[in-house]
Amino acid sequence: MTNASLLKPVSNKNAGSKSANWRDYYEMCKPRVVMMMILTSLIGMFLAVPGMVPLDILIWGNLGIALVASAGAVINHLIDHQVDTIMQRTIKRPIPQGKVSPVQALLFALFICVLGMAILIFLVNPLSAWLTLASFVGYAIIYTGFLKRATPQNIVIGGLSGAMPPLLGWSAVTGTVDANGLLLVLIIFAWTPPHFWPLAIHRKSDYAKTDIPMLPLTHGDPLTKLHTLLYTIIMCLVTVLPYLTGMSGPFYLAAAILLGGGFMYHSLQLLLTDNPRAAMRTFRYSIFYLIALFIALLIDHYL
Repeated sequence: MTNASLLKPVSNKNAGSKSANWRDYYEMCKPRVVMMMILTSLIGMFLAVPGMVPLDILIWGNLGIALVASAGAVINHLIDHQVDTIMQRTIKRPIPQGKVSPVQALLFALFICVLGMAILIFLVNPLSAWLTLASFVGYAIIYTGFLKRATPQNIVIGGLSGAMPPLLGWSAVTGTVDANGLLLVLIIFAWTPPHFWPLAIHRKSDYAKTDIPMLPLTHGDPLTKLHTLLYTIIMCLVTVLPYLTGMSGPFYLAAAILLGGGFMYHSLQLLLTDNPRAAMRTFRYSIFYLIALFIALLIDHYL
């Protein structure tokens, strides 16, 4: 896809039929995804200190990270807007519907990205700002603009940028990159493939309409299900590391084992049965899993 094609008017019968409102711009920010990122950023902040996170860092740090992450989501909408017009899951997004033009989306993304960076640089610390910008470039430019269409391992390689929020929160408080902060990144990095591949299986027919080489299309469902199980095993092993390194205690270890057992159950159900609901059940459990795991990290930190 060329840069010029990103800014072409959307060819859609609904184009121009409705004017944009704040909800359309809010939807382009992928608020549910960003909220989950901010949860892990917030917990990263608390894990970085023995007591309370300074209130100004808590507020400005998460606001800045949320704005830059939202800008990345808008760029994702912009780059994918031609593909979104042919996918059932995404056809009602603001750009395919003609409510927001590609130029308007680009200007909005640039505005909130610059605002978020300014907040982080001047009200938090420069390191957290540049790490957040690197995450933005990794997701919006490298993953969405290139990797997504270049390899069926797109979600594995590109998952690093989406795994950054805990380290962003950690660096916002400490002004450093610490081994424990990197361990939190590793957990989300290992979680991303078994989280996303079940959704790709469920949406296989939608992806078949596009030029995106998702693993179920290029290598089939059985291999994708096997990969999901293998990465689930890797993820479960990684989640034990906070206990082994002394970062967390017995409460977290018990939670990690129980939650990991649930993930293994769903991954095995996905692999060994032909239940059409197994893919979405695994996907939904993966969201609960990550939230619960990080909450367990937080509780254990203050026990």
